[in-house]
Amino acid sequence: MDRLARPRLGSVADFQFGAVATETIEDTLLHLAQQNERAVQQAAGRMGSFREPRIVEFVFLLSEQWCLEKSVSYQAVEILERFMVKQAEDICMKAPIQLRSNEKTESQNWKALKDQLFNKFILRLVSCVQLASKLSFHYKIISNITVLNFLQALGYLYTKEELLESELDVLKSLNFQINLPTPLAYVEMLLEVLGYNGCLVPATQLHATCLTLLDLVYLLHEPIYESLLRSSIENSTPSQLQGEKFISVKEDFMLLAVGIIAASAFIQNHECWSQVVGHLQSITGIATESIAEFSYAILTHSVGANTPGRQQPVPPHLADRALRGAASST
Repeated sequence: MDRLARPRLGSVADFQFGAVATETIEDTLLHLAQQNERAVQQAAGRMGSFREPRIVEFVFLLSEQWCLEKSVSYQAVEILERFMVKQAEDICMKAPIQLRSNEKTESQNWKALKDQLFNKFILRLVSCVQLASKLSFHYKIISNITVLNFLQALGYLYTKEELLESELDVLKSLNFQINLPTPLAYVEMLLEVLGYNGCLVPATQLHATCLTLLDLVYLLHEPIYESLLRSSIENSTPSQLQGEKFISVKEDFMLLAVGIIAASAFIQNHECWSQVVGHLQSITGIATESIAEFSYAILTHSVGANTPGRQQPVPPHLADRALRGAASST
């Protein structure tokens, strides 16, 4: 994904806003919006199935151990998610239909395919982190020796050739398209725009809180989105069809970004929350009710305080493009 032409700094405290020309910001924001729209439209039913808390936590802790910046950890999660989804789809396509005449043989083949996927999972995960670090080459690249030593400490004995083959497998599986969008890019771009629009809460102050909340959303991905779905359809037991149609919301990083920023603004200075939400609505076109509902879901799973989504009568729905279809599928 194309990022702004500015140096990325290792320290959150040193992160700078307002150093990019408005024309560049406008072009990049438009590009991100178009990219997000395509991702929402292409969202598949299997998306999100590998963003499990333990997997995400492993990637975050490994990135922290290797002193990688936050964007690398998010990028690694997204690469791993798409690679594992592709692998699972390939296994399903390769597995022949089980016939009664040779059911035992087919069952053994199916088990072998699954075992192959599971046995190499840690290796694939580490390869995704290493590839993500290479996308941030201006910051820090994880060497093969570092990766091999880490795997050896876990009891996995791989050679350098096997490590390179694993990286190549990931690249080929994703058609070398690993520069994937992450929610952080949308958060940081919107913070840039908020700074130019005269937001009362400083962008640097919001940025630190946004990183914390974004980590939280990744770690509590399913609970947060499940509560969001139940709220959007006013039903505690969504149908399978409603859940499938809600997948597009889970892949909407622009919606996630405005929810993260609004929740951060409420934590930093709740008196300025309405102004921040107004700016976000003006920038993205996402309804204020949707922004409020998302920020409410994030906050209730974090601080659990009296949050903006319940301080005013908020219609329980999100972005029209996804949720109207889900709500009508009862």
